[in-house]
Amino acid sequence: MRKELEATKKNHFVVIHPLDDLPEQKVDTDSLGPMAMTRSVRFSLLSLRGYLIVICLLVVYHVVGLATGLAHHTH
Repeated sequence: MRKELEATKKNHFVVIHPLDDLPEQKVDTDSLGPMAMTRSVRFSLLSLRGYLIVICLLVVYHVVGLATGLAHHTH
């Protein structure tokens, strides 16, 4: 009987709701150093930065164009 009880305990899982569970220890980010980046990662991030800068400049150019276009229609 005892072996059967131990076998059922091994296959038994207790489900705990996250709100009822104890808080877990978080990672201490102060002790972490800078992450090492490969050349491909560095190139990808730099190209993404360049892309975002170009897109922002195009948006500004378009907004200025719309503003000056609307100024001509008011006269």
